[in-house]
Amino acid sequence: MNLARISICFLITVLGLGQTAVAQSVPVTNGREMPPVIVVGFVGGFIRHDNLAHSEVQLAARLRQSYPSGVDVETFESYRKGNARNWVLGLLDTNHDGALTAGEKQNARIILYGHSWGGSEAIDLARELGKDGIPVLLTVQVDSISFRHNDRFIPANVTRAANFYQPNGLLRGQSDIRAADAGRTTIIGNFRSDYTASPYSCEKYPWYDRVFVKTHTQIECDAGVWKHAEALIRSELPPTTASETGP
Repeated sequence: MNLARISICFLITVLGLGQTAVAQSVPVTNGREMPPVIVVGFVGGFIRHDNLAHSEVQLAARLRQSYPSGVDVETFESYRKGNARNWVLGLLDTNHDGALTAGEKQNARIILYGHSWGGSEAIDLARELGKDGIPVLLTVQVDSISFRHNDRFIPANVTRAANFYQPNGLLRGQSDIRAADAGRTTIIGNFRSDYTASPYSCEKYPWYDRVFVKTHTQIECDAGVWKHAEALIRSELPPTTASETGP
């Protein structure tokens, strides 16, 4: 074998080893790109989706700070469920062909939460995603009020569900959520709060909330309720590093 042929063989071998090393360094998920964890929050009533006076929006802001990458968080008005669904489907469509494959649906990691009307919309969005064959990791309802949809029975595509409610006032939330299929959905709990003897502490909210829906507003302001809800949501998210969690 002459020197030229030896050099060519050596070069081919080196290139082959280099390609193998590169291939092994890239995570393989059956040839599919993994979508981010998707967190959707619904505000109640006719509140703007970015109104930071409200706990739903504050929670989303904290999650964005903790997870600058790998987790996509967005809040929507309770009457913008269609927009929320389109946003979720767009994130799941990792090959950007306009249609979800079975693999893209299987890789979905979705968390839905909401207060008041937003709580019932979170459950209805989960139900719509279930019809599309898309799983949901977790739903969280806070004093869920339903005008058009069934917010009591959690659809079978939801793995875990939690419900926070208060039993007093003109508006009072769903008190007893149940699994449509107990073999597929775990109900974490129906957590009751009572504000009849508590001072009103939602000073950034308008006066008519204090007059007409006082207790319904108080659960939205209750830091303890939202701390519990946030802990449930974070339990489904990847661990954060010190640099990601912020101050």
